[in-house]
This record gives sequence, C-alpha cells and structure tokens, in this order.
Amino acid sequence: MTEAILLVGGKGTRLRPLTVHTPKPMVRAAGVPFLTHQLARARAAGVEHIVLATSYLAEVFEPHFGDGSALGLHIEYVTEDEPLGTGGAIRNVAPRLHSAPDDPVLIFNGDILTGLNIRALVDTHEATGADVSLHLTKVTDPRAYGLVPTDETGRVLAFLEKPQTPEEIVTDQINAGAYVFRRSVIDTIPAGRPVSVERETFPDLLAAGAHLQGLVDSTYWLDLGTPAAFVRGSADLVLGRAPSPAIPGRCGDRLVLPTARVAPDAKLTGGTVVGEGAFVAQGARVYGSTILPGAVIEPGAVITDSLIGTRAVVGERSVLTGTVIGDGAIIGADNELRDGMRVWCDARIPAGAVRFSSDQ
Repeated sequence: MTEAILLVGGKGTRLRPLTVHTPKPMVRAAGVPFLTHQLARARAAGVEHIVLATSYLAEVFEPHFGDGSALGLHIEYVTEDEPLGTGGAIRNVAPRLHSAPDDPVLIFNGDILTGLNIRALVDTHEATGADVSLHLTKVTDPRAYGLVPTDETGRVLAFLEKPQTPEEIVTDQINAGAYVFRRSVIDTIPAGRPVSVERETFPDLLAAGAHLQGLVDSTYWLDLGTPAAFVRGSADLVLGRAPSPAIPGRCGDRLVLPTARVAPDAKLTGGTVVGEGAFVAQGARVYGSTILPGAVIEPGAVITDSLIGTRAVVGERSVLTGTVIGDGAIIGADNELRDGMRVWCDARIPAGAVRFSSDQ
C-alpha cells in the first residue's frame, strides 16, 4: 500500500471564525496544522504517495507542505473548481493515482482525529477481498451520525443516515471517515458532478452486490467539526491521549513552542498549547486551551477550554470558558465570555463590556 487520498476541501463552516482565513485542516492542533498529524500517521503506516483533494482556500496547502519530502512523502494537489462532495472529490483526483486496478487506496476525511490502526484496516480489506472497507467506531449516542450495521463477519448490511427515532437505532456503529477502496471502484464514481460517498456511492455499491467490509476499531476517535471538539482534540494530542508522530515536543500538561514567552508564575495545564511568538503574562491561568501564534494573554486572565486566534489579545483579568476568539480580535480587560461564544476576527470588545456576574 503506497497511496492515499486526503479530503481537505470543506469550508469548515461549523468551525468559524477559525476558518475565516485558514482552511480547517490547516488550523493548528498541538502546535502544527492538523493535517500534519494525518500525513505523519499515514507515512508511519507505509503510505508514500498522497493526493490532497482541495477546494476552499486551496492556495494555502502547497506553500506549507510542498512536495511532501520533509515528511517522507510525495504529495500532489488537485483543486476542485466547484465543490464536488466526498465522492466527487475522490473521483476528481483519480487520474493522479498510480495503483493497479486491484490495489488498495486509502481515503481519509480531513477533520477526523483517530488512533485507528491503519495497517489493520488495509489487512482486513485484503484478507476479505472487499471492494471497499470502512473504519467503524462505536458511539454512545449515534443519532448525529450515519449508522453502519454489519453481520457477524463484519460485512456491511446497510447505511442508515442519522436516525430520528429509537426504532431506527439498530446499531451503535458509525462511519468513522476512513476507507480503503479497490482502485477500480473509484472509477465507477460519476465524474464531474457532486457525489456523496455516504449517501450515494456506498448505498449504490451495496445495492449492486459489492462487498463492503467494516472494521470496528474503538481506539481514540474525535470529529473535529466544532470549536469545542477542536480544542479538545489539540489538548488530547498534547496530553498523549491521541497518538501522533508529528507533535513538536514531548507529550505532557503543556506545549510551549519556540519563541513563545510565558511568565514564570503563569500556570499552563490540561494540554495547553502556546504558539510561536505568543505571550502569556504574569498571573495568567490557561487550562486545556490553544493559544495560536502571536496572541497575547495579559496579566491575570483565566482561559479554560478555549482557542485564542493568531495575534488576538485577551485583556487583564478577563475570564474565558469554552470560547473561540478569532484572529486579531481584542478582548478588553475584565470581560467574561462563556461556553459557545465566538468572537469574530478583528472584533473589539471594550473593557468590562460583557459580564455574567456583577461588576463588584
């Protein structure tokens, strides 16, 4: 197995304002663009050639990763003029693949953090002679996901999109966003139009009698589609709960990147990351959060489970919990921002303007 396709064309609308200037796979997790972790894990599994299927802010990827040689890879880039969906994107990059018709081709969604044993997925694919093999994981509440029931041998029986009633929840197994395709199957996907593998390709293959195999791997798995999940995923990488060979430092309670400055009495815990050129001032406390490059955390600020954008400023004594601050935004002193709050890029919040407690 030497080839993979990474689907990195999505707009990341659920992650805004993080994705206003940066495509979702390039937002930093544990100190590097999230895509770096996926590329490094693919390389560790034996992948040598990767095609990135890009669309939104496509111009950002190649200047960062180049030809992939720094990661021991050969990377190519294919940009969609119009969004083509997951299946359309896979079909669109097919001409760049070198595999023979029966060879396996790995396919990853660009927003999934997982501890999947990639090699085991490919071995299962080859041992069962499947046309497509899918990574499945078990979740406590499957209502927000596509269900994938299998028989006792792991062969896929159906694809059930987001069940609405208890009767429709026939399994806790969901599509976890990593696949192995037989190379020839990719060419059966219609070209030049939007196609969803989840809603069209997989059900059509099943209806035609193709062999779709599921591998249940319930190691670490997290969909990074929301700001809260992204912050958690970054912290889990730093803490060593999620595996990656690309973390730029030792796993532990904190990761401080070169050129970042942290006051001696500032407290960083819970997998906090402080990016290059950022500054955390005296008395600040930061728990399980990501401070992106160039951001400033002023004295006495308390930040929990939040992401502070590039060059953003959090003022003295401000308290942020479960909050996303966009690039270049300025939060004045003595503000309180709570769970789910998103402050847009370059916004300005005056001192003491937002509070949940009294001003005494």
